[in-house]
Amino acid sequence: MPVAADQLLRVPLLPVLAAQGLSVRRNAQMLPEPIGPREGRTGRGPRRRLLIAGDSSAAGVGAGTQAQALSGYLVAKLAKHYTVEWQLEATTGHTTQDTIDRLGRLNGQFDMAITALGVNDVTRGVTRQRFINRQTQLLELLTGRLGVRRLVVTAVPQMHLFPALPQPLAWVLGRQAARLDRGLQQVAANFQQAKHLQLDLPQDPALAAPDGYHPSPKTYAIWAEAAARLLRQA
Repeated sequence: MPVAADQLLRVPLLPVLAAQGLSVRRNAQMLPEPIGPREGRTGRGPRRRLLIAGDSSAAGVGAGTQAQALSGYLVAKLAKHYTVEWQLEATTGHTTQDTIDRLGRLNGQFDMAITALGVNDVTRGVTRQRFINRQTQLLELLTGRLGVRRLVVTAVPQMHLFPALPQPLAWVLGRQAARLDRGLQQVAANFQQAKHLQLDLPQDPALAAPDGYHPSPKTYAIWAEAAARLLRQA
């Protein structure tokens, strides 16, 4: 397989990329994970146990409360049709491997789940093949021991569009994010319980949090609407 242009240019661009990476970390607003419950029960109708798992976006960074984050909007959508017993297992900085380790310690079972991962795999230099292997392991855990029958696998975000990232760092990270997401689509296609969710968002400043790196509540609402639709269609 031929080496992509961004991979070829990483070595000569390394000093620039390293300086930009340090600058982004230094200037990034360290937004906290939102306040609010991380589990609960609400709604009417058939009982559905929901798991939300992943990184800072799954945790709702960029929102002030969990009600304005993915968990809050998604539970509210599903609660119109089901009695939803939900649980949030997400932490800022988590990679796919971190999430495997975390979910491996759970004892309960779930009917539905949504995952949001990939950005930290990109920034930690995880290769496409290793990402595929880890995502396969994660989906086997979810659909196996944890019993998930309906699973939404959120796409790796389009990092080249993150306002906080300067060029050429945005280009390099964006290309790697796209590469990992193509692998993620392959993994999801191997599990009949799973649907890959690509969010095609307009370039609207209101969709980014103040740090230019995380979603805003407006994005969380759009994301939850799309995820709820897939979970109900499954």
